[in-house]
Amino acid sequence: MSAAHGVDLRILELASKLTESSDGSEPVLLLTLRDILGSAAAGSKDLQRLKEDSYSYGLIQYCVLVLKRDFSRVEGAWTTAAGLTEVLSKCCVGFNPKNDAEDFYSKLLPSAALNMLVLGRRIQARYVRSVKDAERAELLRCFRLVMESLCWLFSGHLQLAELVLRQDHFLQLLMTDDVESSTAVMSVLQAILRANSTVLHQIPEETLHSILDELVYKLSASSNPVTGNSATRSLLLMVESYPHLVRTVVTRYKGLRSLLSKQWTGKGFGRELSRLLDILYSSSYQQEELQRLHRAACIIQAVWRGFQIRKRMRKLPGAVTSLQRSFRAKRDQEMKQQKKQREEEELREQLKLQRLRAMRAFREKQLTLLEIVHAGQVEKHILETQETSALMIQKHWRGHRDRRRFLLQKQTLKQYKAAVTIQRAATRFLKKRRKIRESLSPWKKRQDLTDEEHWRLQQRVDARLQLHPAQQMSLEQSQELHGKVQDRLGHFLLSRKQQQRAEQRREALLSQISTDISMLMGAPSLRDAAEKDVDFFTSRSIPVALKAKQCHSTMLKRSRWPWWKKLSDEFVEEDDAFRGDIPDLEHGIIFIAGSKQP
Repeated sequence: MSAAHGVDLRILELASKLTESSDGSEPVLLLTLRDILGSAAAGSKDLQRLKEDSYSYGLIQYCVLVLKRDFSRVEGAWTTAAGLTEVLSKCCVGFNPKNDAEDFYSKLLPSAALNMLVLGRRIQARYVRSVKDAERAELLRCFRLVMESLCWLFSGHLQLAELVLRQDHFLQLLMTDDVESSTAVMSVLQAILRANSTVLHQIPEETLHSILDELVYKLSASSNPVTGNSATRSLLLMVESYPHLVRTVVTRYKGLRSLLSKQWTGKGFGRELSRLLDILYSSSYQQEELQRLHRAACIIQAVWRGFQIRKRMRKLPGAVTSLQRSFRAKRDQEMKQQKKQREEEELREQLKLQRLRAMRAFREKQLTLLEIVHAGQVEKHILETQETSALMIQKHWRGHRDRRRFLLQKQTLKQYKAAVTIQRAATRFLKKRRKIRESLSPWKKRQDLTDEEHWRLQQRVDARLQLHPAQQMSLEQSQELHGKVQDRLGHFLLSRKQQQRAEQRREALLSQISTDISMLMGAPSLRDAAEKDVDFFTSRSIPVALKAKQCHSTMLKRSRWPWWKKLSDEFVEEDDAFRGDIPDLEHGIIFIAGSKQP
């Protein structure tokens, strides 16, 4: 073996023969690749280089295209086709092209798998129709070789497993009554599940159900142990690879467990059958438990809904009565509204008719006046009428304008009054606070003294200073002492006023208590009491009642005023009321007999 520019001469020779060949012998020529690849050791660099040369010169691509041909007229017929699939699978497995890798993985490999499936269908069809034993044996061998080549191909490229299961050709290969070919196809399914256990998660649900239907059909319709064994293994691998499928199998094929137990027990594959039955029974128990809980929930819901409906039915007469009442009320309201609208429309029509009649009467009156007036006075009468009309129009317009101006000025006037009231209240408040500060101030205004009084007062001060000479103090100490004296004086004056008020209130309360006690001590007994005595104890004096009524009405009136109006002269603050009216009112109540209710 020699090479030119790194390429094997046998590859070059084969490529040249394929280029020059035109008599349909290309499949036979491509079979020589088997010998070329077999000359190199498995996994060696030479084998990898031969695969790269075959791919670069298009021999692998040509093998994929040749598989589409009808091999019935080719030398070696379907044996040659099966040999080409073996060559193609050996070339593709373990090969990673350096150039055009995307075309190899996305186009070449899927086309090779699809063409193998199509070739398998053709061989299977001829095998089923064949009668001769020798021919059937050869076709079966070729079919198994194609299936083995397909398994070898997707074992090296796992992404092809999903593609094979998605194809309709695979399902059609599986849907056959022949034992040998169906067993070979199911072996392909088992090889796919062993190579890629997650492939069932990726295929559509319809395809998965179709495969399950065919496997269950074979278990139910066939009595051949070989078919039963292959179908059982395939179904067991599917269930173990995709546990979620167990519930689907139990729900979709309810008689499968009894079928497996009765028909296939003791047929030589008890281990796989037992595992499958254990899985199905465990799932069936869970499914039955779920169904039992579901039925219990349905019964509870039915009872609860029946109770609710009966409860609503008991309330239905009241609801109907309420509905009728509301409907009739709404209908009466609508009828009243319609009647009111009709009356308003009739009123508008009457007003319009009255205006028209008044206008007609006015014009008739004008015509009558024009007939009465002398011809020479017509023009003068018309001028007087126009002047009167103009004056009337001007009067109405000026009235409308003044009313509109008044409405605009009313708000301004209201704001002005509010501002004046607030200013007056603020001034009065400041004046009161100024008086309070002056009353609390320890220093009074100096009164004017005569010269004699001033001389006499100065002598007394000098004599006092001689008897009690003052200690020398600094300016800071004098100011500090002066501040303390002022504070103590202010606190004394403030507390003295509060003490006087408290003393007055205590005296008033004591007087009231003594008066009530004297009245109660001198009251007649209940046996001797007359109606006038009861009135004497329960009635109030007229001045107090009038005063209370007046205060109550005044407070109600003031509560409806705006806040700024409460600042006017008529408003009395709580401090002033406490210092003015309230003590007088209390003193008036104290010495009136019967001021307390029993």
